[in-house]
Amino acid sequence: MEGASRRLRIPDILSTGRSIAQPSEAGLKSAHFNRPWLAFGLVAPQLLILLFFFFIPSYKALSLAFVQVDPFGGTQIFVGLTNFYNLFASPEYRGSALFTLWFTVAQNAATLLLAGLFAFATDFVIRGRGIYKSIILLPYAIAPVISGVIWAFLFNPAVGPIAQLLHDFGFEWDPNRRPFDAQLLVTIASVWKNVCYDYIFLVAALLAVPASLLEAAKLDGARPVRRFFTISLPLISPTIFFLVVMNFVYGLFETFGIIDAVTRGGPAGATNSLVYKVYQDGFVQLDLGSSAAQSVLLMLIAILFTIVQFRALERKVNYQV
Repeated sequence: MEGASRRLRIPDILSTGRSIAQPSEAGLKSAHFNRPWLAFGLVAPQLLILLFFFFIPSYKALSLAFVQVDPFGGTQIFVGLTNFYNLFASPEYRGSALFTLWFTVAQNAATLLLAGLFAFATDFVIRGRGIYKSIILLPYAIAPVISGVIWAFLFNPAVGPIAQLLHDFGFEWDPNRRPFDAQLLVTIASVWKNVCYDYIFLVAALLAVPASLLEAAKLDGARPVRRFFTISLPLISPTIFFLVVMNFVYGLFETFGIIDAVTRGGPAGATNSLVYKVYQDGFVQLDLGSSAAQSVLLMLIAILFTIVQFRALERKVNYQV
């Protein structure tokens, strides 16, 4: 009887197991630090980076957007919204905004199209697949300035081999004098630099597509192109949506090096994007108030377009496989 009394009944065992396996609040793991300074020390590096490279510059730009500063930074005069009013009234700024919009949309569409084509063709490359991937991923290891210098040389109207080939076919090509040629050259260089980034994500997304679905469609007689558009493309739509947002950010902020190396905003400001105009007005013309106002507007534009993309495109994204 004594041994039987020590035995645990099955309901007791189950109740004990439920109490032990009960998760924490909201299904999250909780970490307990007996010494609070240890927790602060672990997050301090990230907090310092945010403080010195985000919060302080953001506050400084916001404060300078409402003042006029002399070139040496000695005198500041509060002017309110005058800097913003001058920007909206400036035809140069409106032209820069239109070019930035055209450039961002063009490089986004071209980058996604080429990366999708290269990713789709990866499964059909039997020999030299490693070399094929290496060639596509090569631009990712090259700095944006170097990429701009390479394309500026290739399309140089005097010594560039591609420019000479265009002249031989009867095409007038001169990015130093023709605005459209300069805009096209900057777009080509930017697409070449960013296509490898999209390629990496699209290849990974295509590898995650269930092979059983593709095999079933193949048995039903669907050709590779139809299998891609009817099966693979809907399943990788979350990745495509992510790349659309990232390409927009790239076109808006990360093309400074290419534009500076290829055209320096010319000819006649035809390739002067919003981010490059911030540099031109702030560090070349030393108009710090206008440059700060432009940086604030650029951030607001980026936030606005990101919200629009989430509202307009995310509804069509299928997150369930």
